[in-house]
Order: sequence, then C-alpha cells, then structure tokens
Amino acid sequence: MGGFFGVASKQDCVFDLFFGIDYHSHLGTRRGGMAVYGENGINRAIHNIENAPFRTKFDKDVNEMKGWYGIGCISDYEPQPLMIRSHHGTYAITTVGKINNSERLIQQLFDGGHSHFMEQSGGEINATELVAALINQKENLIEGIRYAQESVEGSLSLILMNQAGLYAARDKYGRTPVVIGKKEGAFCISFENFAYHNLGYSDYKELGPGEIVLVTEKDCVSLCEPGKEMKICTFLWVYYGYPASSYEGMNVEQMRYHCGRKMALRDDVKPDIVAGVPDSGVPHAIGYANESGIPFTRPFIKYTPTWPRSFMPTIQSKRDLIAKMKLLAVKDLIWDKRMILIDDSIVRGTQLRETVEFLYESGATEVHVRPACPPILYGCKYLNFSRSTSDMDLFSRRVIDKLENGNVTEEILAEYADPNSEKYERMVEEMRKEQGFTSLRFNRLDDMLEATGVDKCKLCTYCWNGKE
Repeated sequence: MGGFFGVASKQDCVFDLFFGIDYHSHLGTRRGGMAVYGENGINRAIHNIENAPFRTKFDKDVNEMKGWYGIGCISDYEPQPLMIRSHHGTYAITTVGKINNSERLIQQLFDGGHSHFMEQSGGEINATELVAALINQKENLIEGIRYAQESVEGSLSLILMNQAGLYAARDKYGRTPVVIGKKEGAFCISFENFAYHNLGYSDYKELGPGEIVLVTEKDCVSLCEPGKEMKICTFLWVYYGYPASSYEGMNVEQMRYHCGRKMALRDDVKPDIVAGVPDSGVPHAIGYANESGIPFTRPFIKYTPTWPRSFMPTIQSKRDLIAKMKLLAVKDLIWDKRMILIDDSIVRGTQLRETVEFLYESGATEVHVRPACPPILYGCKYLNFSRSTSDMDLFSRRVIDKLENGNVTEEILAEYADPNSEKYERMVEEMRKEQGFTSLRFNRLDDMLEATGVDKCKLCTYCWNGKE
C-alpha cells in the first residue's frame, strides 16, 4: 500500500507537510519521501524507513526545506516522489495504486519513441516513473493525467506538483480515497482525512472517482468531473484504514463496531470473554461484546514501542517471528477461560494459528475464532495489498485446492464463496482443523457490506467473491 499528502499554503508549508505525511505511516514501511517547491525550485528528499520511523529519518530535512507547495508519501514499494523534466516543465509526482499491465505499457512507450526507464533492483520499473511517462505523452497535464488513468489496469491515484500548484487525481473507480482539507491561507490533499485535522484543517471535499483538481493556497478547482461508477476497497474499513479515518462518510472504527455486532447476532457460542487481535481486531471485538453481552477483555497486549509493523517485512520468517514476539500475555485473564477471538481477516493463516497456540499455552480452554471478513479467495488485482505472487499464498485457496484435489475452476470457487453452500462449510471446517481452533465462523459478505453504510454497488468485493 502507501499514502500521500500535499500542501499548498501562503506561508511555509513544510511543518504541515512533514506531519501530514507522518500520519500515513501505518500504510507503509519501506520508503518515505517529500518534495517542496519554493524560491529555488523543487527540493526533494527520499529515505529508507524500514528500520526507523519517518519522523526520525526526515528530522534534518524538515529543518532545511522551505516552500509554499509540497507533496510527500509513505510507500511500501518504489522510492518517490520523483522529479520529472519534460515538455510540461519540471514537476514532482507521487502515486498510490497498482499497475498490472506495466510491461505492455513500457513496450508501448518504447515503440512510441520513449528512450529508457531507470531500472530498480530486481529488474522492475518504478511505477511512478511509468505514470509520469504516460502523462508526458499528451500535450497538457490534464490530458496526460486522464490518459494515465485510462491506460493503467489496476488503480492509480496521484498528486503532481509544479509552479501552478498541486494537481490531485483519484483513481478512475475511486478504489483509494483522496480528500481535500482547508484552513485559512492553505489547502491540503490527503489519503487519510484524519491526517490534517490536528494541523488545523477542516474537511473541504472528497474527490469522486476519476476526478482531477488543481489546488493552490487560494482555491481547489475541479478540472475533470467525477465519474459515476465507484469501486472503493472495502478492506480499507476492515483492516488498512486508521480508526480516526472516514471514507465515503463512514468512520473506520464505527464500521468495525457494526461488523462485530452483526457477527454476534449470527453466533450461538457462549464463552467467558471476547477478545480482539491487536490492533484492528479490537473494535470488531468491542462491537461483538456490546451486542452479545459477553465481557470484552484484553488478554494479550501488543508491545508497540520498539517492534515495527509485521504485516509486510521482506523475509517471511522474520515477519512471523516479530508477530509472535510482540504479543504479551496477560495470563490472569486467559487461564481457564473460554474465549471468542476476533481478527480482521485470515490471509495466509500463519500469524493467527500461532496466536491461538499462544493462548492455549497461556491457559485458555477454548478459542473460538471469528474473522471480521469472509474467507479471502482471490489476491487483490487493484491494490498492493501484499507481496504475495500467487493466490495459493492464501490459506483458503490452499485448503480448497486440497479439498478439490487440485481441480479448481471459477465455478467451484463461486460455490466456496457462498456461505450457504456445503463446499463453504467443508472449507471452513478444514481451516478450523488445520489451525486448531475450537470453532471457526467468518463474517458474511452481506453483513460486512451492510456494516459500511455505503451503497453495495460502490464497494469492491473482488478478494472475497471474484466479482469485478
């Protein structure tokens, strides 16, 4: 994943930019970057943030940079923002998204006379550089941005900065959010709307699908009207989004409470306590406890002062080790207890299995697992959800492959996605046995979508049912 932030201000923008970017640190662990436009043109800094937080790595830069326009990002992939010189002049650009047809686009650009791209380690092309090359195919920036949005298969949101201001564009299907904040003498652009509230900005507008705006210190002007079709990622509410954020009018924390309540209404297990896997499982568990009347407790705590996020480290073995080491048991709350344990999802299955083993070792007598979303059957085509290269990295798909002896078709997968089917029940039971849970019951897709409060036709559900 990744997140971005931009500021256009009558005064120096660097303070707001620095903290606005930092508020996106939950979306990435690899690269951070910021670029500022001022009297001396564009000044840029990019740092590796794998072993230190954004604030630490950019502390020196923020004291040296000055300017009235600025953009920056947190990224799990390519270094950015990039500085580009073209017939449009010099600009800086940062992107969020995923390009599935990059090889075809690169060849298309080569065939059209584009001379070269910088190659990253591993042979990949920087996706943001590819987007800039697409933009540069057209005579003006607006046409170029629209061309890039239409050319990319996957998703693309961006902020582009030059002397005229900040151009912001939301993905053509609105798969990721782009919001505008406003205060006296300044506007900002953000992935997460909570990122600017403590900086004195108030909500100004949320860009629609495919909308392009030009933001200056004076105004936010729409240059391309939003499209009518939206497919925003539902997993933003379930997992990625920060609790203080809202998308399409629904707060992340509130949606998770709704999810937990709906799970409780369909459950018949009566354990002693309800617990959530920190952090995103906790609000789901609170919603479940509030609805069921079963006490919510925190029987294990995540030690966060020094352990980094464990979702996307480069080496899988280290990821699992970190996930296990940063959980601390409160054994007095676990011993001889029957538990409902709620997590946001089951992706690969490794971490949750080890967590449940950890609870048994700490004295739990029963652990009933309740993931807050349905089984994930398809790897995401639209966002860089993880570094998985195959659907077989997904726990549910490995189980299905085992049950079907390798003869898995789209028709068969559709049956497994149906919570009322026999195949679905077989899959869930096999997952339960392999993981060692006392019982396993997933949230239903219809309940989860209803919990968002957003029109279901505007929500992307591809990873759960394969429907685009």
